[in-house]
Amino acid sequence: MIHDVIIAGGGPAGVTSAIYAARAGLKVKLFDPMGGGGQAGTTNMIYNYPGFPQGVSGPELMEFMIEQAKGFGADVDFGEVSSVKKENHLFSITGDGKHYETKSVIWAAGTSPRPLGVPGEDEFIGRGISFCATCDGALFRGKTVAVVGGGDSALTEAQFLTRYAGRVILVHRRDQFRAGLANINKVVENSCITLRLNSTVEEMKGNGQLKSLVVRNVKTGKSEEIEVDGVFLYVGSVPNSTPLDGLADLTANGYVKTREDMSTRTSGLFAVGDVREKLLRQVATAVGDGAVAAWALEKYLIENFR
Repeated sequence: MIHDVIIAGGGPAGVTSAIYAARAGLKVKLFDPMGGGGQAGTTNMIYNYPGFPQGVSGPELMEFMIEQAKGFGADVDFGEVSSVKKENHLFSITGDGKHYETKSVIWAAGTSPRPLGVPGEDEFIGRGISFCATCDGALFRGKTVAVVGGGDSALTEAQFLTRYAGRVILVHRRDQFRAGLANINKVVENSCITLRLNSTVEEMKGNGQLKSLVVRNVKTGKSEEIEVDGVFLYVGSVPNSTPLDGLADLTANGYVKTREDMSTRTSGLFAVGDVREKLLRQVATAVGDGAVAAWALEKYLIENFR
């Protein structure tokens, strides 16, 4: 079977593309390692997505989106697209170890958490180090945890962790946060969150399980060892764009360069969501990307295959 479009990634951008494309009557297959959801699906509450005055649970929102895509006929499958090649007018895709042919591709693979790159980090991933508070927060009930980062994700997850942890220490290398004012105010006013600004994590220590962090104040140069039971890292992301090497232009950081219609320099290949070069990475902007790409994709298919 030759698909009209294969979508790599099941976050808000990929699933929105699937909704629009499937509703247009196209043969749509979407691959996602988790079966859909993306980063939004691991976010406890989303407060800035239009239409939900009290906020909406990330997993619930994504469940609705995936159900909607399937309802229009999209085939949503577990798996990861590991290679993309274009031969003549068709793309050859390897997804979940199997080979597929498709007339077009929407790359919505998102990003992966960026590690700190400090001594001890590799040893304690999964043994005290986590990248998802929604996934692992309940494991630290009544304990002391640290959150490293200064953006909206770090601040949002620090607030969420106060539901479980007895103490949350927020470590940020600058004296100001890179987050929205509403988020900053909530963190500053939360008595369960201790701020360690102008500070960086220099080392992670433990014995089979994370036990402490060595934190250095960048202004004074003084280092201190802080006992923690866990640490959640939100220090940036790495775009999952490697399979597009040679097919799309990438920034120095690996983000995919697109035109306004989400197309890349390879005709029939589109990129949407967090993986592409853009000003703002939010659920609302991802949904917009997905809608635009599906519209442009339909036009591409009409011009080249009908």
